[in-house]
Amino acid sequence: MVTSMKEQPLKVRPVYRNIHVTQLASYRLPPAGWVSILHRISGALMFLLLPFAIWMFDASLTSEVSFDQFRSLFAAGAWGLPGWLWKLVAFALIWGYLMHFCAGLRHLWMDATHSVGLEFGRNTALAAIGISTLLTLALGAKLFGII
Repeated sequence: MVTSMKEQPLKVRPVYRNIHVTQLASYRLPPAGWVSILHRISGALMFLLLPFAIWMFDASLTSEVSFDQFRSLFAAGAWGLPGWLWKLVAFALIWGYLMHFCAGLRHLWMDATHSVGLEFGRNTALAAIGISTLLTLALGAKLFGII
């Protein structure tokens, strides 16, 4: 004997979709999400500025003449670009390195301690952003001659 089963109504489940470009201004990303995005951006920035970083390293260590050329780049400029623009490029490289370093330390700490809680993630994300910002501002002040 076959009995028919009563049909139960289906539960309405939420649909999760990717956010649209028009929602970017109102979307509240948690600090860990910001660190994740900034970690990727800083890694790409360091990769793109790698030739400049290698040139700076080479010019600063080869000889006294090349070091003077290196210093004059930031003072007088070169290749038709003013010195302050070259300082901004160096400042971007400083920020990229420090952000990537602090976020990388955060990920290593999380991997080593298996701490993946929401509160720990939020606190370490804020610490990574704060420490990298403070160090970037300090080194930027030295680069631009404020200190």
